[in-house]
Amino acid sequence: MAQQSTEAAVRVRPADLAPGAVIAQSLDNQWVTAELTREMVARGKSLQDVGSTRDKEVRAEYFRSLINTRQVVANRVFFYNNAAVSCDLLEGGAARRAHQKLLAQEALVPYLLNERDPAEPPRPGLDYDARGFAAWQETLEGMPAGERVKCVRFSWEDQENRDATRTALFNAFAARVQALTAKDIPLLARQVGVPEPRHGAFAEQIGEVVRWSNEHSVRGDLVTRNLLYEQFVTVPGTPVSEGRYDGTKPFAAEIKQLLDLIYSVNLADALGMYPLTPAGSLRRVALQEWRDVRTAAAGTVTDPEQLLLFLKRQAFSTVQDRLALTPSAVDALALEDICSLRQSDAWNAYIRAFDGLTADPAAFQERVGSVFDRYVRLNSEIVRLAEARDDRRAGVNRWLPVIEIVVTVGGAVFTAITGDESWSVAGSLGGISAKYGGSVQLVFRNRVEGRREQKFAREMAAVRFDSSREWERFHGMVSRLPGYREEGGSPAATGSATVQDDIPDY
Repeated sequence: MAQQSTEAAVRVRPADLAPGAVIAQSLDNQWVTAELTREMVARGKSLQDVGSTRDKEVRAEYFRSLINTRQVVANRVFFYNNAAVSCDLLEGGAARRAHQKLLAQEALVPYLLNERDPAEPPRPGLDYDARGFAAWQETLEGMPAGERVKCVRFSWEDQENRDATRTALFNAFAARVQALTAKDIPLLARQVGVPEPRHGAFAEQIGEVVRWSNEHSVRGDLVTRNLLYEQFVTVPGTPVSEGRYDGTKPFAAEIKQLLDLIYSVNLADALGMYPLTPAGSLRRVALQEWRDVRTAAAGTVTDPEQLLLFLKRQAFSTVQDRLALTPSAVDALALEDICSLRQSDAWNAYIRAFDGLTADPAAFQERVGSVFDRYVRLNSEIVRLAEARDDRRAGVNRWLPVIEIVVTVGGAVFTAITGDESWSVAGSLGGISAKYGGSVQLVFRNRVEGRREQKFAREMAAVRFDSSREWERFHGMVSRLPGYREEGGSPAATGSATVQDDIPDY
């Protein structure tokens, strides 16, 4: 139950969060696209060296998460350590006021690890942006009377919170890391982009990561991402926060991708929420895991025929007008525009339609057209806001939106793309095992691929087949769809994380 504190905060537990709340991986201090990570490793660049490129990508993903979901939950430290977020706090004025409104409207919710108040100073010894934190404190202190910040913690009883955090976060993180050698390693290697001749060496390095983690767990030490970074990813003697990844450490880029995915998914699962993976990042399918039905987005699809419906051609048309332009216009927006957009009829209609779809995946064919239409209308509103700022980038290209459905089952990935005048369905077969579950993702994107394309994905349902017979039945039905194309192999799984009195940084 929500509990009002004496400060300007409302204290809640995970169950009090909005349905469909998300953890946005792009707000992670260490988030970098897979492509940029490889470049940083190859050229010895730090996060600061790629700051202009990375900040632009993070800012766009930050805005997209606010546009496409009701509620974004972020580790408190990201509000002042992530420049894409803290820039509004540092700027002050209308930008800071917009941030305050998003906090008060519960669109942004800080997750507190062991703090009792969102403005509480970081523990001594923690690396943080002092200017960003001062601006964060000023933002909270300047909240108008009557406005409150919703903050989430596992429990507001300190000992219970420590126990829950150790079990649900730290132990679960270590367990996921230690399970990597139980995966189909060749499939895992393909999904992180390792060439086949290096699969053996990759398997050996994954074994080293698991061995190191096991040894620390046996000694009673907590296994954290930072410690694993220091051992397997970052340059010795440099702070993890500097983000200088060591090209002499085997598969540093690929291991970083896996650790970041486990870190993000782990927190989302612990809070019972969606992990929102940005384009260009490793997707959850790489973990080859059973999805816990309790944390599934909206139930689990177990019937091959029902799953096939997601891949069939959709019969619908959308309203398109002169404002249906490339939504890279998001880059032109300010946080005040995001606030305004979330108050619009177009945004509320889109969110209601999407909520209805995710609440009943079985009605996908009946409801997806309405969601798509409202999405197009929403993006027209985005472009209108961008043009109001007199930004010429808003009108450069026509936007040709399509729906992409991505169904994963074990190591197989099936993709169906539907638009007004186009449809295609294809499959890539990796290692298939009845032990693996999967998921159904709904993706809105441009028909023509482009680096600055607007692309947003949401998981709609989990998938589980209990036997190889169900898999074979599903594969056979998909294979008979008109125009179906299939190739062997598996594509890289990227989409265009001693009892101590104090809880360490997660």
